[in-house]
Amino acid sequence: MIPIRDYRRSSHFPLVTVTLIIVNLLVFFYQSYLERKELVLNDARPWLAHGFETPPAFNPDTYRLHRLRGGDRLMYPVTAADYFILQFGLISGELLNRIDLPPASPFPLILTIFTSAFLHGGLLHLLGNMLYLWIFGDNVEDAMGRVKFFLFYLLCGVGAAAAQIFSGPPAAIPMIGASGAIAGVLGAYLVLFPRSQILTLIPIFFFIRLIYLPAILLLGLWFLLQIFSAAIGGAQAGGVAWLAHIGGFVVGILLVFGFKRRGFPVGLFDIWQSNRW
Repeated sequence: MIPIRDYRRSSHFPLVTVTLIIVNLLVFFYQSYLERKELVLNDARPWLAHGFETPPAFNPDTYRLHRLRGGDRLMYPVTAADYFILQFGLISGELLNRIDLPPASPFPLILTIFTSAFLHGGLLHLLGNMLYLWIFGDNVEDAMGRVKFFLFYLLCGVGAAAAQIFSGPPAAIPMIGASGAIAGVLGAYLVLFPRSQILTLIPIFFFIRLIYLPAILLLGLWFLLQIFSAAIGGAQAGGVAWLAHIGGFVVGILLVFGFKRRGFPVGLFDIWQSNRW
């Protein structure tokens, strides 16, 4: 199921939502530029010395470990784009062990919780996240106000990262993407606007249908899919941080009550009250 749009109009221009989308796009364009630059070398020895079987490498067939002639360090080549991700992505092995392994980040490691949310692994990864943020972010921002919405977005990203980090042993694989923070936005939207109709694209074998689904059904099914995927394949099956999605969604549901404008109606409560005996 792919949401196309909702029909709930915002009363204010969604400045924070639009700014987040623009920043994510600009960072991705920079990553794409780095992809065209020459390979750079990263030092593997500190990773091996701290108990990691291999240092982080996105394509082991391409980035084979090799020794520099005449050198005493174990080096391996990575693209400039991957080097950038290793600096600014969230690597749980570094964070949990409190050590910044090569390539070093230009700031304290804890801040990679935030910077990693602006990195993406590919165009489809980026476009999928920005589509969800565009559809659901404006109304949640409208319900909270710009400053509160920005803080809410960051905290959902922190909650998503924490859920993923503590779901397994320290890893060398960078966690990147805005989906954890956006999952929090989805959780808030479900609480505030459960009856909102979402135009949704549903592929059925070789056919495609466009239908309207209430947000409580669409987002509820989305959340159940995250739980099912995590249960079947593990916390990061297929390169997707499922528990980050789950954690962000739950944090969004919990935080929305403290961040929404005073007096702003909670649609989920209305549904519950209308169905009470």
